[in-house]
Amino acid sequence: MKKALLLLTGFILSVTPALSGQTPPDTVKTGIYVTSIHDIDFKQSEYTINLWLWLTYQNKAFDFLQNLEIPQAKSFSKSFSTIDTSNGHVYLLMKLQCVMKDSWRINNFPFDKQRLRFSIENSQFDSKSMVFVTDSLGKQYDPRFTLRGWNIDSFKMSTGTKAYETAFGDTSLATPHTEYSSFTVRIGISRDAGQLFWKMFLGMYVSFLIAYICFYIHPDNIDSRFGLGVGSLFAAIGNKYIIDSSLPDSTTFTLVDTLHGITLFFIFAVITSSAWSLKLIKANKIKEAHRMDLILAQVVLLLYVALNVFFITKASNS
Repeated sequence: MKKALLLLTGFILSVTPALSGQTPPDTVKTGIYVTSIHDIDFKQSEYTINLWLWLTYQNKAFDFLQNLEIPQAKSFSKSFSTIDTSNGHVYLLMKLQCVMKDSWRINNFPFDKQRLRFSIENSQFDSKSMVFVTDSLGKQYDPRFTLRGWNIDSFKMSTGTKAYETAFGDTSLATPHTEYSSFTVRIGISRDAGQLFWKMFLGMYVSFLIAYICFYIHPDNIDSRFGLGVGSLFAAIGNKYIIDSSLPDSTTFTLVDTLHGITLFFIFAVITSSAWSLKLIKANKIKEAHRMDLILAQVVLLLYVALNVFFITKASNS
């Protein structure tokens, strides 16, 4: 009984398109092999990808040599292509170099994880005429190529439908809505941030340590303490501007902003403690000023290190 029910369901599904007068869309079997990813420009939010792309289909009108659409590409070029139609279907193989635009997530920079996206469509035929299916046989990228400063965590292919809320000027459509089949590749990468972190933040930490030395300068040398504190403040601000110049604009509060904000706050706390020491010295309370410096030195260092460890660990584990 169960087997008969399954056969009946399959028969209904097979005859439904014929009864409704609709022809099922042709399939385009699609595969990809990435040979290299390079020239990652974090400031301009783009990268370059070299790949082999192959498509197998029956309808010659699809003509992917002319109708290939890569929506997120700033530019792309075909360095090689070949077509084989000997078996009653079209087999197209092409080598592409694409400069892709993407959006970076920089909240946890330099411990960030990015997802590179590459997708293709046919510019002339919508999802009613053709759909993509993935060819997942074999590997999808060359395991020998290295992405400098990054690690490849995942590589996923999928197919779907992309909707456009426009008729592209076609007055025969009742509503301004069209859908195109898309073949999408998502490559997950994570940054190798160990050396980069110290390269970018070493100046900030040195600035803090210079200001921190003020606690161990005798309260009588108040001019030296103020000079070191204010100099460290400007050095930390300068370090932040240097890092920001290499990052895309962001409206969110990033790890870079957090660590520099903490550093600026504690440098300001050191300058404030120097002003407090000056007030105690003028009141002829030199011992009290010295004792206050020793206590604040331990508290400031402990809190500064704890906050840095907390936010860095949180960013690296997210």
